[in-house]
Order: sequence, then structure tokens, then C-alpha cells
Amino acid sequence: MAQDLAKLQEILGHTFADRVLLEQALRHASTTSKRTHSNERLEFLGDRVLGLAVAEALYLEFPKEEEGPLARRYAGLTSRDTLTRVAEGIGLLDFAEKQSADKETRARSRATLAADAMEAVLGAFYLDAGFETARAFIREHWRALIAEDLRPPKDAKTALQEWAQARALGLPSYEVAGRDGPDHAPQFTVRVTVPGHGAGEGRGGSRRAAEQEAAQALLTTLENES
Repeated sequence: MAQDLAKLQEILGHTFADRVLLEQALRHASTTSKRTHSNERLEFLGDRVLGLAVAEALYLEFPKEEEGPLARRYAGLTSRDTLTRVAEGIGLLDFAEKQSADKETRARSRATLAADAMEAVLGAFYLDAGFETARAFIREHWRALIAEDLRPPKDAKTALQEWAQARALGLPSYEVAGRDGPDHAPQFTVRVTVPGHGAGEGRGGSRRAAEQEAAQALLTTLENES
């Protein structure tokens, strides 16, 4: 394990003064009977560290952009998809999975595991060396993503809402149609409807993720019908 951590620290570009923080950042809740010993608390903290660093970067990078477009960029850059891309880019799960969830959970939720571990590592960065060190890592690994597409991204829920409002149909309606899986890795099924224009269904590791999938499914149907 010590050899693995040394290699990971080399990849991260930071040697932890408190190596226990990095070990905890890699520990999924399914591997310990005490959830406070898992990476969940660090994930909570890392989410806020990422948010501030990304918000600051966008504020400086796009000085003429209004709040709305900045918020859409922010949503894309702090999403689970982006966290997963960064985690996979540095091979984080090569280290995290060695002491992560059971085989069934890994197969179903690899992206969720990667995103959670990435956020937890950012939280560990912050506690071990302060915001500047965490921000330097985020700037390095998010820089290309910020510049990847200069058009503000629009998530599926926003796009569906704008589609419906443009036609005076009111807001799309979301409801949880089901929930299954273990407590540490639930799977939500969400159904979205737009009056007179059908419904879409999506699944995800959180209600928010499932809503995005449902919105995208309905948007795809609407685009195919037009």
C-alpha cells in the first residue's frame, strides 16, 4: 500500500504530510462499518473546494460573461462526468479500487466511485496543504476542460425546460419512479413528463443524475419527432 501511495502522490504532484488523509480519500463507504472512516466527509469538503476554485477560474477567464452563462459553465465543470474524466485521466481508480466497493457496486457505479474519490482527494489536498495547493491541482487538470468549448454548456434539464417554456407548456414534471440497490450505492429511476409531449425515463446514482438522464431521454425523443 505504501508503494501505491507513493506512486499516486507522484501522479498528484503532492507529498502528503498526513498520509492518512490520502488513504481515507480512497476508502469507499462499503469497505468500513463506520461511515466516518470512509471518504464521504472528504468528498463533502472537496466538492466545496472544487466549487470555489472553478468559480474563481471562470470569473477570471471570462470577464465579459454574465452570470447565467458562467453558471452553466460551472455546472458542467463541477459535474460528476467531469470529475470522472479527471479521475480516469490520472488513473485514480487504479488505486481507489484496491480497497473500494464490492464487485457488484464497482460494475454498476464505476463513474460514481471515480467522481467521489476525486472529490475526496481534493478535500484531502485542502486539509493537508491548504486551498492554494488544491487550487493549483484543479487549475492544472481543469484548464483544458475550461478551454475545451468556449460556448457555455447547457445541461439536459435546462435544455428541456427552455424547450417547454418556448412553447408555453409550463415546466417539465419530475417524479421518482423507483429506487433500488444497497444504501451505499443506491440507483434512482426518475420519470419526466411535458404535457402533451410524452415522457422520458432515466437512472442514476443520485436523483439529480437520474433527472438529467430522464431529461436527455425525452429531449432525444422530441428531436427525433421534429
